[in-house]
Amino acid sequence: MKGYNPVIKDGVAYVQFAYDVGLAIGLDLAEKSVNANTERAPIRHQRRAPKYFEFQPYPLRVTQTTAAHEIGDWKTLGSVETMVFDFGAVSVTYQIPLVGPFASLARLSELLYDNEALLADSRRLVEELLKTIHPSVSRPQISAFYEDYVVFQIRSFDDHGAHARLLAEAPTLVAQVLRADVDLRSEQEVQDALSCQVSYGSDDLTLVDWVAAIVFDSAADDTRSVLEFATLQLLELRHLDHQLDSALERYYDALTRSPKGPVSLFTKADDELREIGQLQVESALLFENINNSIKLLGDQYLARLYQQAARRYHLSSWDKSIQRKLKTLESIYDKMDSALSSARLEFLEWIVIILIGLELVVPFLVPFVTGKH
Repeated sequence: MKGYNPVIKDGVAYVQFAYDVGLAIGLDLAEKSVNANTERAPIRHQRRAPKYFEFQPYPLRVTQTTAAHEIGDWKTLGSVETMVFDFGAVSVTYQIPLVGPFASLARLSELLYDNEALLADSRRLVEELLKTIHPSVSRPQISAFYEDYVVFQIRSFDDHGAHARLLAEAPTLVAQVLRADVDLRSEQEVQDALSCQVSYGSDDLTLVDWVAAIVFDSAADDTRSVLEFATLQLLELRHLDHQLDSALERYYDALTRSPKGPVSLFTKADDELREIGQLQVESALLFENINNSIKLLGDQYLARLYQQAARRYHLSSWDKSIQRKLKTLESIYDKMDSALSSARLEFLEWIVIILIGLELVVPFLVPFVTGKH
């Protein structure tokens, strides 16, 4: 490729697949269920950060082994890092060592985009792990939704200050890596791909996009952890949004359905109200757990990094959508509860009327029944 093309001396591509596997996971019990090759995993800080900047609670790190996968001219390592989070999410991360010209990453990024082999293998690993930690998972089920993301960490180049020169002299190449598209040429797309930038010092830079991120830094565990969490948050919000969509459609039909009789009315409506109430509580708790699992106040670099990832993923739009649907669900609950209460009251009124009628009619019927008229 023409233009500036520095050589990567040391780098790693981290390929992440995120899944929702249940309503919640008891990490203490899960830790007891897996083998000894685990540890509780706080964020490892390379930069100044207060002690209270951590996940709440710490996720569980499980190291799994799998066959190495050939991705073009590259190969994954046989060791896979799986992170288990208390809000029901699991993240599987493959590592691919990087050496050689930076331009080659554009091709690798394309090969990794929706890679079927890694997707199938990661799902298999999650299924195996779920069998092991099954007792600790509330409502275990692997969602059809998943999120994949790639973080290209470049630890060192053959040329000092190469990342600055890449942005100045080869911005299209950098955008192609971020967008997993070697045919990308539009200046507008290039500018958009490069718009989310965060740096802590003069020698590091992180570029965040929808498909991938590029981290020019020798030590970036905390950076990758924040990006991993943002991806998980997107997954969980998408999953919750889908659940609410299905529930709203189902309960709206129930709201407009005409009752076929008092037994059907009271039993089915009561069941539906209980289901809606339970869904409201579970959805609200999951929503709060997702948004409060990580504390970033006090570390301005990581807070800015998370803001850039949230902006790229449109997390605020997902938040608003879920809050709006939770309010709609609450409105349906109130209307169904009111309709049920009114129906019960009307049913009781009819019973009273019938009893009064019987009280008036029975004295006249008794002589005819007994033959004493």
